[in-house]
Parts: sequence; structure tokens; C-alpha cells
Amino acid sequence: MLRPKMAIVVVATIVGIGGYSSYGITQQKDTSYAVMFRADIQHTGVYDTNAVSSFGGLKWRFRARGGVHSSPISTDRAVYFGSKNGNLYAVDIGTGKELWRFKTGGAIISTPAMADEVLYFGSSDGNLYAVDIRAGNELWRFKAGAPVISSPAIDNGVIFFGSNNGTFYAVDIKTKREIWIFETGDEVNSSPAIANGIVYFGSSDGNLYAVDIKSGLEKWKFRTKGRVCSSPAISGGAVYFGSWDGNLYAVDAITGAEIWRFQTRGWVNSSPAISGGAVYFGSFDRTLYAVDIRAGKERWRFRTRDWVNSSPSIAEDIVYFGSYDRNLYAVDVTTGQEKWRFRTRGLVYSSPLIANGIVYFGSNDGFLYAVH
Repeated sequence: MLRPKMAIVVVATIVGIGGYSSYGITQQKDTSYAVMFRADIQHTGVYDTNAVSSFGGLKWRFRARGGVHSSPISTDRAVYFGSKNGNLYAVDIGTGKELWRFKTGGAIISTPAMADEVLYFGSSDGNLYAVDIRAGNELWRFKAGAPVISSPAIDNGVIFFGSNNGTFYAVDIKTKREIWIFETGDEVNSSPAIANGIVYFGSSDGNLYAVDIKSGLEKWKFRTKGRVCSSPAISGGAVYFGSWDGNLYAVDAITGAEIWRFQTRGWVNSSPAISGGAVYFGSFDRTLYAVDIRAGKERWRFRTRDWVNSSPSIAEDIVYFGSYDRNLYAVDVTTGQEKWRFRTRGLVYSSPLIANGIVYFGSNDGFLYAVH
């Protein structure tokens, strides 16, 4: 039975370490360096940087000694990402040398978000952490009580994220206290996207939720026939997301009314990227799709040899994504023709980061790669 969909306003204690507090930012102004999952707070997956149109080789790789499902973020100094071995790493962006690591008690699948030189990320040990980016020191932690797979989003000093206990949280960064919580009927692995005072996220109970960012009250929910682990993307007044029922959905951002759906032959766990009037996403039917954003009709498809669980990323005219066939692919956004591929020794689940003409991504083989 589903629990009531309501906001619960609470005052909770967070384990504090040190006296640091930070007030967050909505987006980084220099979009050459992405400081949250899917490049921006609308989760469009578009990076404002030079594309890697032709493969020039491996710049470096960093051995994490644990599968890298977390997607990297970067500054001009470092790349930050988590590993299934429980560590969050800071790696020099130019050399691939370790700057520091921070150990948690569980796997880190969550992609960190950064605000005011603090990294916020979840761990399977049931905590959301705040860690200083310079030295990797813990500033505080928030106990959710269940694994935090969801990648947090930060807006106007509030951090939003979900947990496997079925709860979605809004936590004030300055006070380190819950503002509200919203209960769903199952795990919240989906990462939130935000636009126009509404936060959107999916739940394994089969719903996409739209919740008022201030009050935590439900605006609407959209029901699918499968888990919604895909993270939504917002563009042009619509929200796009996938479901384990095999569909990619486009729904009205204000009303929650369905605009169109596109059927694949496998689960859609991949989070969509949006650019140039098309939405790009992967399916467990081993395919990356490009679908017209207005008509919901296929423009092209690109087949791989295994599931496409990785969320695609776009820079200029290239879409990048990973596959369980162990490859990272670079494909022309207009034609769907392969530009190049790079093979690792493990499945590629991580969503690629593109910065200054370099593609950074993780593999289940335990490495973070930088290719150019």
C-alpha cells in the first residue's frame, strides 16, 4: 500500500563536524565546468564546451579499485566522483593524480553536487555527506537511514535528494536541517530536476512527482507501469523521463498531462539529454534513441551490443554514452552515425562529463578515464 503523498515539515538534527556552513547556488556560471549531475539543474545533459569529434587517445586513467558508476563533475582544478568501494575521489584534472579521497561506509553511486566549494553526495551507508573540496574533510552529514543513490540538486540554498526508504528530502544547507520531506511508495533512486519553483523526481512506485519547492506539497503525479529510476529532464515547458515499462514520456511541466510517449523494447533507466529539438536516451533493448521533441517520433537509433543504462551527454554536435558492452560511444547528433568508440574492461554505466575538449567517465573495471 502506498503511503500518503504529503509534505512533512520537520526539524531534525544533523551530525555536524566543524563549524562550516554554506549557502548554495543554483548553477555554476562558467558552464565549461559542470558541478552537478546532468550538467545543469534542469538535467538537460548538455555541456557548453568543445566536442571531441575524433578520438585522439587516452589522456590518463585513474584506478579507483572499485567500480565507478558515479558520474564525474569538475572544476578547473579537479574531477570528483564516487566509487563502489565507498570512496569519493578528487583527481587532478590535468594529470589524473589523486589529490585526496574520502571514505564512507557504503558504495557511492550518487554523483556529487557542488556549491561554494563544498561537495554534497549520497552513500549506500544511508548518509548524505558535505565535504570540503580542497582537502576532502567532512563538514557534516545527514542521516537518511537508507541508501542514498539519488544525485542531489541544489537550488537557492536547499539541497534536494531521494533515499531508498521512499522519502524525498529538502535540507537547508545553512542550518543543516530538514525543511520538508515527501513520502513516496518505494525507493527514490531518481535524481531531481528543478524549474519554475517545482522539483521533479521519479520513484520505484511507478510515479513521476512534481512537488512545490517551498512547501513540499504535491502539485501532480504521473503514473507509469514500471519503476521510474530515470532522472527527469526539463525543456520547453515539458518534462522527459523513462520508465521500466519501456517508455520515454513527455508530460506537461505544469499540469502533468501526457504529451506523448515513445515505446522501446526494454527498460528505460537512462536519463534523457535534450538538444537541437531532440531528446536522446538509452534503453535496455541495446539502443540509443533520438526522438523529435515535439512529435515524439524517432529520428534515428544507434544499436550497441548490450544494455544502454548510461545517461547520454552532449557537447556541440556529438552525443556521448556508455553501454554494458564496455564501450563509450561518440555519435553524431544529427545523423546517428558513430564518430568513435573507446573500449574499457567493464560495463559503462557512468554518464560522461565533457570539459575543455576531454571526455571523463567511469567504468565498472574500476577506472575513471579521460579521453580526448
